[in-house]
Amino acid sequence: MRIAVTGATGNVGTALLRRLAREDHEVVGLARRVPGGTVDGAPVTWRSVDLTRVTGHELAEVFAGADAVVHLAWGFQPSQDLAYLRELGVGGTRRVVGAVAAAGVPHLVHMSSLGAYSPRRDDTPADEAYPTDGVPTSRYSRHKVAAERLLDEAEAGSALGTVTRLRPGVVGQRAAGSALLRYGVPGFVPARALGWLPVLPLDRGLAISVVHADDVADAVVRVLDGRVGGAFNLAADPPLTAADIAEVLGARLVHVPSSVLRPVVDLAWRLRLQQVDTGWLDMAFALPLLDSGRARTELGWAPTQDAVAVFREVLAGMRATAEGPTPVLRRRTVAGTVRDAVRHGAVERRHRP
Repeated sequence: MRIAVTGATGNVGTALLRRLAREDHEVVGLARRVPGGTVDGAPVTWRSVDLTRVTGHELAEVFAGADAVVHLAWGFQPSQDLAYLRELGVGGTRRVVGAVAAAGVPHLVHMSSLGAYSPRRDDTPADEAYPTDGVPTSRYSRHKVAAERLLDEAEAGSALGTVTRLRPGVVGQRAAGSALLRYGVPGFVPARALGWLPVLPLDRGLAISVVHADDVADAVVRVLDGRVGGAFNLAADPPLTAADIAEVLGARLVHVPSSVLRPVVDLAWRLRLQQVDTGWLDMAFALPLLDSGRARTELGWAPTQDAVAVFREVLAGMRATAEGPTPVLRRRTVAGTVRDAVRHGAVERRHRP
């Protein structure tokens, strides 16, 4: 099978390449910054593609002859540059959908997200029929919803063949430790500081769906092998709670309502002290938990790690500044942060070639 993968160098992308390496597939990896060669032993033909600039014709040429396109590409930084993030996430999805249709690719697998769902009504886990209108105060959520609406329009117009939408919870793996540190912890804070946290100020009501990157990759392969369409939630049970996070951190949980945390997070973001805007906090407390029953029943899928194990692995990766074999998953250091700031300026002002 010839499979083209956008965002192949990221958290889920590298896990998918590892999984595909077990089978006899021809894989074309698309990314803005390509590593060249293999990734964890997976042979890949790399194409440097910027989804904010590539033309539909150029992308259709890359997809020509593919049996499936797996669209993983998405952006998280710089969080202050909303226009760029929208152009990458929503505009990139529009280009991918158009190119898949133009190239006549029979199967599109789109990596959506838990973030596409509307706020929870109660504590009942949501299945795939739950409304996907997003959390209005979250930019990420709004963009994920817009991408799903593009798929709705293309499917309604019969522009696409089989379309699969995967909606995982928070995805983690050890190799993404450095990358996740860049998103969640100010770059001038050393990774070892994660072991110096005596108390964790957090709303005790937090409960979020989590899944390992390898388990997401397994689900992707299952839908590719069976060319199964539709939407699938992916999450490990039970969810990760505030108490779980505190225990793994070795910190004492101190209940602070999310309404109190929100202005603190907002101020830190506005001062460019960290990259996480308040939309992420809003999603954490608003989104429903996921019911993954359909994936278990129709795909025979089951997570191999529970949520606490995934968080424990991610935290270990953060503390060790673990890295992956791609530029996106490169090692994060304080010295590197300082060097990049001096050479290239603030993240939100850096040129993206």
